[in-house]
Amino acid sequence: MKSFLIGLQFLTRIHLVHQMNWTAEDFGKSTRYFPLVGAVLGICYLALAWLIYHVIGSGAASAVLLTILPIFLTGGLHCDGFMDTMDGVFSGRERERKLEIMKDSRVGSFGVVAFVSLFALNVSLLFDMKPDFAMLGLFLMPIIGRLAMTTVISFFPYARKEGMGKAFADGADTRTFLSALVFAAIFILPNGELAAIALGVGLLFAFVFASFVKGELGGLTGDVYGATTMLTETLVLIVMLIASHWMESPEILWLMLC
Repeated sequence: MKSFLIGLQFLTRIHLVHQMNWTAEDFGKSTRYFPLVGAVLGICYLALAWLIYHVIGSGAASAVLLTILPIFLTGGLHCDGFMDTMDGVFSGRERERKLEIMKDSRVGSFGVVAFVSLFALNVSLLFDMKPDFAMLGLFLMPIIGRLAMTTVISFFPYARKEGMGKAFADGADTRTFLSALVFAAIFILPNGELAAIALGVGLLFAFVFASFVKGELGGLTGDVYGATTMLTETLVLIVMLIASHWMESPEILWLMLC
């Protein structure tokens, strides 16, 4: 329970307890519970999406609000990592210089452009999507996104000798991934084939993206973990949008129970 609460407090603004005395071992143990943190976020996204759609309907305003919602509930934690990763990996410099750029507290122009582009893409995806598919996507994306994070932490080396992300990397292994996969599957698979496809696509992307970044940096960093999460979440929405053009309505467990 302690490890889950540490993960919840670190990855979100939802603080059920005020825990400050964290050790590297505590960080490492929390990694397997990241999909459960994603499930908490997914339930919040789903409930607020239902409220937004019923109050103001589907449209541009709803799409913008639903894109801002994850940033608000996570404190923009992954946004910073995404921008730093884009700045460093695509800088065209040598490996050590790329790592220095990513560690710089200042955000470069490429990082800003990449973030604005990703934000705009998420808005357009939610705007063009049927509400049922959008709500399923909003529920699934934080779970799959944080499973993707646990996956790359478990299977890829850390690029630096020290750093906050190294505590996660040192405490994660194949058993960590398998535990996280089970937690994620509990929430994802009951929602039908589309949810299972989104899970498979998300994991495949996480491996491909992490492999690419490893080739550029020699390993991953905490910033890359955040970038992996954000890009995987957007990919889940893309899967939902494509499916919305081929399916009348998705299989959603909570919808069938209503």
